[in-house]
Amino acid sequence: MMSSSHKKRPIIMSNVQYAGFWIRFVASLLDTFLLALPVGIVIYFLSGGEWFDFAQYQQNLQLALSGDPNALQNQPTTSFRWELVFELAVLAVTVLFWEKFKGATPGKKMVGIRIVDAKTFQDISNKQAITRSLGYIPSTLLFGLGFLMVLLRKDKRALHDILADTAVLHTQK
Repeated sequence: MMSSSHKKRPIIMSNVQYAGFWIRFVASLLDTFLLALPVGIVIYFLSGGEWFDFAQYQQNLQLALSGDPNALQNQPTTSFRWELVFELAVLAVTVLFWEKFKGATPGKKMVGIRIVDAKTFQDISNKQAITRSLGYIPSTLLFGLGFLMVLLRKDKRALHDILADTAVLHTQK
């Protein structure tokens, strides 16, 4: 999938169907359960519980459920090192799935969408894959507006798509 060729030839597609916000949201939700959660569980156990203070999360939840207005006074401590390991592991797993499923994670594959080069509609490069993944950071930090751009654009591209020169399309049957 991730071609090393620098010259991509455009594919003429007469009926390009860009994937909209809600189908991308569902794909992302599926990937959270199918990719991020399992990776998170593995990383938590590999960290020996150092990644975050699960006991503090449980205590905060119990206090919140009992109606205590100070339930979130004590925030759980987290390990930046293990958080970085988690983020890099999710990035690696995502790129591997993009390789295997030609631009799709399991969630995208399940809902029938895939990521392509925005100009050529061909497979994305490794550089585009990494840029797109890192582009989630500004998309998120801008109060989610980078994701909401999909609702406003004709080509349904989010900020991370623009940064990586990618688009998300419905797969052709």
